[in-house]
Amino acid sequence: MEKAFDVIALGELLIDMTNNGKSGQGNSLYEANPGGAPCNVLAMLKKLGHTVGFIGKVGNDIFGHELEGVLKDIGIDTSGLVMDDEVRTTLAFVKTFEDGDRDFSFYRNPGADMMLKKQEINEDLPKAARIFHFGTLSMTHADAREATVYAVSEAKRAGALISFDPNLREPLWDSMEEAKEQVLTGLGYCDILKISDNEIQWLTGKEDFIEGIEWIYDRYEIPLITLSMGKSGSMAFYRKDPSAKEYIKAEVKPFLQKDTIETTGAGDTFGGCILHFVLEKGLKDLNEADLKEMLTFANGAASIITTRRGALKVMPEPEEVRQLIAK
Repeated sequence: MEKAFDVIALGELLIDMTNNGKSGQGNSLYEANPGGAPCNVLAMLKKLGHTVGFIGKVGNDIFGHELEGVLKDIGIDTSGLVMDDEVRTTLAFVKTFEDGDRDFSFYRNPGADMMLKKQEINEDLPKAARIFHFGTLSMTHADAREATVYAVSEAKRAGALISFDPNLREPLWDSMEEAKEQVLTGLGYCDILKISDNEIQWLTGKEDFIEGIEWIYDRYEIPLITLSMGKSGSMAFYRKDPSAKEYIKAEVKPFLQKDTIETTGAGDTFGGCILHFVLEKGLKDLNEADLKEMLTFANGAASIITTRRGALKVMPEPEEVRQLIAK
């Protein structure tokens, strides 16, 4: 059946208040960058020529309307965007360290993104996607969790591939046990998993990444797993038969930038490129060369985004990525 969208994503849409130097009086200046991991992924996919749509909630306030406008400008379908009259748009203040890494302080108690309800979801949208993408920030609270599981289930029943990025943000969880429970729920649905080095160590209790991947493989039938490792590059693991023990793997070094500003959105940019590859090549009969091609492009795009503040509005053009790789 023909699908109206290449990718639909559900989750948080918020403002990243990113530190941008000091005022003349020595006070910190913050720049209001549109953000939220699922929409960052969609923005990269849109740059790569795909039809994309978003399901989520913002406040009926200044920031909410600004975010709606940004999505429309980028070309992300907003028919699944809900506005809340009672709860404000979520803010995330981002502190950036000298090496480009960052820490978050969320203003979300509550925030509009966590107030999405099952009955507010347009039931046709999840069914209209070739790939349905989600993370765990929409699973920290009961109503949004119910909405997420409903949408994922509907998408899977309609034949969509399910993409999952845990995107763990520890301060947003009542307990890390609850966080682990919801990550495991996500693993039970997904066909494409994007997970980071620290997340897989936390989840599996394995310091060795390969042991961590095999821990997941022992429990879940996931065809494609990608592991982002920051300055160490990335890895991919693929099983032609998801129920078998055999898998192939590939590892690609990063493209390190001298002018890195911050790493916000790098993982989402990487993830968007992975989904682009799957949309182009599918999940059947991949080989090591395919995995290396996929990771190389994704690493290149992620590298470029680290030289820019924010992510949603400043995703790299495909030609920029190809030129970086060619160098």
